[in-house]
Amino acid sequence: MRKIVDIKDCMKTFEGDGIPVTRAFPVAEMRENDPFLLFDHFGPINYEPGGATGVPAHPHCGFEAITYLLDGEVEHKDSWGGQAAIETGDIQWMTTGSGLVHSELVTDKFKRNGGLMQGLQIWVNLPKKNKKVRPWYQHIKKNEIPTIDENNNVLIKVLVGKVKNISSSVQTYSPVSIFDVQFSKPSLIDLNIPKNQNVMVYVIHGELKFHAYNQIARKGQMIYFDQSTDMINLTSISTTGSYLVLAGAPLNESVVRYGPFVTNTEDDMKQVMLDYQNGKMGTLS
Repeated sequence: MRKIVDIKDCMKTFEGDGIPVTRAFPVAEMRENDPFLLFDHFGPINYEPGGATGVPAHPHCGFEAITYLLDGEVEHKDSWGGQAAIETGDIQWMTTGSGLVHSELVTDKFKRNGGLMQGLQIWVNLPKKNKKVRPWYQHIKKNEIPTIDENNNVLIKVLVGKVKNISSSVQTYSPVSIFDVQFSKPSLIDLNIPKNQNVMVYVIHGELKFHAYNQIARKGQMIYFDQSTDMINLTSISTTGSYLVLAGAPLNESVVRYGPFVTNTEDDMKQVMLDYQNGKMGTLS
């Protein structure tokens, strides 16, 4: 089995209209975990009717952004024509490429009724050769996500990539896998992930025990593994549990980031900022 490098508490902060965020990175001690640039768990927050807004129009370029909505409803719109209502359990995969402007506002229905909002947002770096691809958008509804039922105790939602010979329909520019491993009672599971890929596991809820280290990972913590083998083991000791596995092949390329923009060099960064200022990333009406 892969060995544990660290179990870290994620940073608590706030974003947007006061939504609480649990952030694994970027933080002071970890800017990114190649190829992943950002990991946020936003919410949970319970909005009163009329209280929710969302995130207004803003630009991005140079990476891919994933939203896995655990509760709530958000409407995505972007300057390249992408538009979708993301509902509880859905995934959006947005390739920002050469640059776009997008908004993530709550749906009219959610704004009117209020309710619980929470989800996971992940940024994955684009390889240098693909930094300037045309922006595009993939929306996978909850009932379209492949699932694997392991002996009625463990359900694996294959959000991105491939596990146990089951593949997601999401297309990526580098090897990336993201699974939501859900336990309905205390149990364990082994997962095969190529050892050339970095692996992390985030505890959405529940408790994982790593017997070899006599360590327990709890809600809001991220577990970081080494790359010694192809196998990781998850042993859930709580009544129920939900654990997000993130794996990706490192790009081993320089990263320059400034707010919503990601490039490989300072010169590239100056250019994309000019592109945005000159309207080349488009606008939202």
